[in-house]
Amino acid sequence: MPDPRSAKGPSKAAPSKPVPAEGAVGENTRRKTFRILGLPAVAALFARDPGRVERLFFDDRMKEKVGAYCAGLAQARKVYRLLPAEEMEKVAGTPLHGGVVAVAAPRPVLPLDIDEAARWAAAGEPLMILDGVGNPHNLGAIVRTCAFFGINRLVLSDHAEQALPSEAAYRVAEGGFEYVTLHQLPRFAQSLRHLRAHYRIVGTALGDHPDPAAALSAPNAKPAALILGNEEVGLPATTLQACHQLVTLRGSGQVQSLNVSATAAILVHALATPGAAPPGTRRG
Repeated sequence: MPDPRSAKGPSKAAPSKPVPAEGAVGENTRRKTFRILGLPAVAALFARDPGRVERLFFDDRMKEKVGAYCAGLAQARKVYRLLPAEEMEKVAGTPLHGGVVAVAAPRPVLPLDIDEAARWAAAGEPLMILDGVGNPHNLGAIVRTCAFFGINRLVLSDHAEQALPSEAAYRVAEGGFEYVTLHQLPRFAQSLRHLRAHYRIVGTALGDHPDPAAALSAPNAKPAALILGNEEVGLPATTLQACHQLVTLRGSGQVQSLNVSATAAILVHALATPGAAPPGTRRG
């Protein structure tokens, strides 16, 4: 593998200036780069868009696994460096870095164009939509689920509580952000009404609503756009009013509901697999 240092670096691995911790001045929604941690996420980044990587740091256990990445960075005259454990923790901002940290620009969140969405619908492609899911770990878990099941677009509302991509979300997504394109829908409730012309808008809510199986796999119908709401209060009233249908994922009744990321995992499987009933649901 290449010499595990910057192409311009000293003969010994030198301490690196730590990347600012998440939440510090210039927090990561304002920074141009994120720290992306762990081999699965870093490998996905290099596989999909290596040009976004600005720097790479790794410990001794990872040096063989990142050799090809170092070679590419050397050609691009970008920094890569083998660091001791204590310096890795400083650079990562956490001991849970998995031995490798890439500093890279995140993928952009694109505005959703209704005409483009109409073409997706015509091709039979379902949509997953989040309206106010505020926990970045939940966002990351949902992105990971979407990538796993091949739902490669995720729409975010302009809800004040809606989480956007962050280092925490990237960490949980385990590389999913490299495969799932995020869009944001401004003037959300109003725009949903335009989306209704192309998609069946299916909202999730507690209560006496049908189970999701039929709604997500209805034959000879528009593809479904499934909306999940805020962890604490669910979907806003204006969003509920814009839905064609509300559904409830039922369990044993021993606890009221699932975490939104767990609900997403069950429903995204149904969304991506027409005719598949989520566990615990009944047809007919």
